Amino acid sequence: MYFENSRESHGRAGAEISKSLAINKETWFLSATPQKIKDKNSVAALLSGIINESKASVLRTLEKSDSYIVIKKDLSQQELKKLESLQQEGLLLEKSYSRYYPQETMLSQVVGFLGGSGNGQYGLEGYYSDMLQGQKGIREEKRGLNLINSTGEEDLNGSDLYLTIDYNIQFQAESLLKEAQKNIDIESGQIIVMKPDSGRILALANFPSFDLNRYARQGDLGIFQNSATQKLFEPGSVFKPFTMAIALQEGKVTPDTTFVDTGSVTIGPDTISNFNHEKYGKRDMSGILEKSINTGAVFLSSLVSHQTFLSYLDKFGFNNKTGIDLQGEVYSRNEILKHGSDFGFATSSFGQGIEMTPIQLVTAFSIFANQGKTVKPYIVEKIVHGQEEQKTQPVISPVIISPVTASLVTTMLVNVVERGFGDKAKIPGYYLAGKTGTAQVPIPGKKGYDPNKTIQSFIGFGPALKPEFLILVKLDNPKVPKSSLSAVPIFRKLSQYIINYWQIPPDY
Repeated sequence: MYFENSRESHGRAGAEISKSLAINKETWFLSATPQKIKDKNSVAALLSGIINESKASVLRTLEKSDSYIVIKKDLSQQELKKLESLQQEGLLLEKSYSRYYPQETMLSQVVGFLGGSGNGQYGLEGYYSDMLQGQKGIREEKRGLNLINSTGEEDLNGSDLYLTIDYNIQFQAESLLKEAQKNIDIESGQIIVMKPDSGRILALANFPSFDLNRYARQGDLGIFQNSATQKLFEPGSVFKPFTMAIALQEGKVTPDTTFVDTGSVTIGPDTISNFNHEKYGKRDMSGILEKSINTGAVFLSSLVSHQTFLSYLDKFGFNNKTGIDLQGEVYSRNEILKHGSDFGFATSSFGQGIEMTPIQLVTAFSIFANQGKTVKPYIVEKIVHGQEEQKTQPVISPVIISPVTASLVTTMLVNVVERGFGDKAKIPGYYLAGKTGTAQVPIPGKKGYDPNKTIQSFIGFGPALKPEFLILVKLDNPKVPKSSLSAVPIFRKLSQYIINYWQIPPDY
């Protein structure tokens, strides 16, 4: 499993040495056929001095079975050398292959690991398990201390995976999440970077991560899950561009349509207010996104039927898996919303009461950067088996919203960065399009939201007129009040890094 040579893939100058993510490592272990050992006591004494275990422990192992027993796995080179010099009937040195992860914690939830049973678990290891192992699994060689050798069968070697992940962008993304934990005390977080025209995932970072070579030491098994593909969340205001797109596509509004915000709107017995109870007065449609006006999103959703709103959720892909090549992707059918009240549809217009995964959000958002079409995200660039090479071909949807609608929403998203709540994402010389989000967090198993927690995010792409990257920054419960102070600065830092790294020329 390797990083693809990403700079060549993007047509940029320079070369980069391939870096391994997962390789097969040769290991040796000591086994025995106890019934062939005449004096177990003396053999136990002899072995204890070599493999650093007590004589009593070795003897207990030898007495467990007469036919076959493993005495010690993962022998050191020093132990192996000493054992090779022994001439003891009944003892065997056996060679096998285990998985080794040179990058340790990098991309841990994406890569997954080879479990003790020899089966891939989580991530790419799980999704491509059969392909990585080959049809006959891993070859095992034996050589005996009594010079008995077993050549065994040749395995049908597994395939090599070359990923779309860019090592440098991934490193930056993971570093920014660690920095966020240090500076604003996030509980967890994810950053996804995608090529919006193809679906190639350039970075998929999770915090916290874990050491793939020491996965068995993890007490909390939840850390193995990839939050970007396996955990649902309510997105909050980053959903508003989709509500705007529905109203524009259905011809219910134009960019010049005005709306008067009084700070709140009442639906039946319930009242919806803006963040911090702000009142914005008369605004055009762009102003709804620039100032992230909840009541404005409710106004837009009131112009279309519930059924129309639901049909667009299907078209955007929020009720289905994206099909990304990682094990265990989850999704929500949003059944509660489908049978919901007017109030439920109103809150879903600004991203509360609707569930999705971060990868679903990124995939759907590509519609604005890709002229009204979405893409299927993928992580494996090519699969190499011997002399054969299979490249992944991008999968692009039919037109879902018109290029005109996509362009109109993009212009509004540029205004969010130029003069709205996303202004801290601005990079001189470049038009970036994006949207802030500060969402409430439902209380597990109960109605209502936790008053002390938020999910803060920013999603955007650039350069806006010719998008080359799309970034989602999602932070779980940062200790600041809103995303303009948390996710937005991180988006800017990563965007600036990519612009410099790829040498993207200014667009104004």
